[in-house]
Amino acid sequence: MHVLIIGAAGMVGRKITNALLANPAIDGSAVTAMTLADVIEPAKPDWPAGRVDTLAVDLAAPGTPGRLIAGRPDVIVHLAAVVSADAERHFDKGYTVNVDGTRALLDAIRQAGESYCPRFVFASSLAIFGPPFPDCIPDDFAPQPATSYGGQKVIAELLVNDYTRKGMVDGISLRLPTICIRPGKPNAAASGFFSGILREPLIGQEAALPVSETTRHWHASPRSAVGFFLHAAAIDTEALGHRRALNMPGLSATVADQIEALRKVAGQDAVDLIRKAEDPLVAEIVAGWGGDYNATRARELGFTAERTFEEIIKVHIEDELDGAAPTAEVRV
Repeated sequence: MHVLIIGAAGMVGRKITNALLANPAIDGSAVTAMTLADVIEPAKPDWPAGRVDTLAVDLAAPGTPGRLIAGRPDVIVHLAAVVSADAERHFDKGYTVNVDGTRALLDAIRQAGESYCPRFVFASSLAIFGPPFPDCIPDDFAPQPATSYGGQKVIAELLVNDYTRKGMVDGISLRLPTICIRPGKPNAAASGFFSGILREPLIGQEAALPVSETTRHWHASPRSAVGFFLHAAAIDTEALGHRRALNMPGLSATVADQIEALRKVAGQDAVDLIRKAEDPLVAEIVAGWGGDYNATRARELGFTAERTFEEIIKVHIEDELDGAAPTAEVRV
C-alpha cells in the first residue's frame, strides 16, 4: 500500500507519518511506500521497512497535483491548507490553496483513469458552521460558515462528495475540532491561543489570552487527530452513504475550564504566566465557531477523543515533554 500525505511537514502530518513508520499497516494491508509532500520539503525518515519519497511542492501550482498522484497512491491524506486567520486576512491566498488546489488535486485523480479510485481523507473543519448555534450542535446542523476559511472548507467538502459520487475517489471529510495542545511554535490559526495558554506555561513561559475566559470551544489532542485520520483511512465508507463529511468527536470546554485543568496539573505558578491581551479579530473569528457538538455519527463509526482537559494536558506531557511538566509536579 502506498500512502500520500499532503501537508506532511505540519504537526499532524508529521505525527501521522511517525505513526505509520511505527506500525506500517492500514486495515490489515501493509504500508510499503509513503510520499510526503509540503511547501517545505518534509524531513526524510529512515525507514528500512519501505520506501519514502519527500517533495517540496506548491499544491496550487500547475502540474503539482499530477506529480503528486503519479505513483497512484492507495490512500491520500490531504492536510494542506491556508489556516483560519491567514485565510481571513488573505482572501485570494485562501481560495487559491484551499479550494483551487483541492479541486486540481481531485481532477488529477479523475484524469488518471477509471481504474484509479484512492481513499481520499480530507482535513475539513468545524469552522464550516456559523451562528446562531444551539447549545449542542447536532450532526445535521446546516453549514453556514462565518469565515472565508469555513466557506472554503465547505466548498472542498462538496467537491469530495461529488467526486466520490462519480466513483473518482472514495472520499471522507473529517471536520476537525481545534487540535490542542499543539506542540512547537504557534501558527497563523486564530485558534492557536487555545494551545498557547497551556503549552507555554507548562515550560515556564508567558502566554497571551486574546479572548474572554467564558469562550467555549471544541477540542481534541494531536494524538486523537492522528487516530481520526488512520481510522478514516481504514473505515468501511459504505456506512457513510452519500454523507461523506463527519463532525469529529472532542471535548467541549471554556477557556476557564482549560485554565482550571492547568492549575490542577501544573499549579498556580503556571496559571500566573497567562496574561490577557485582547485581539478583536481573533475574538470575532472564534465567536463564529460552535462550542459543543454531539458527533454521534463519528462516535458510532468508532472515532474517539478525550473526555477531560486534564487528559488532553496529560497527552501533551507524555508525548512532548517526556512525561513531566518542568514547571511543577504533574498531578494528572
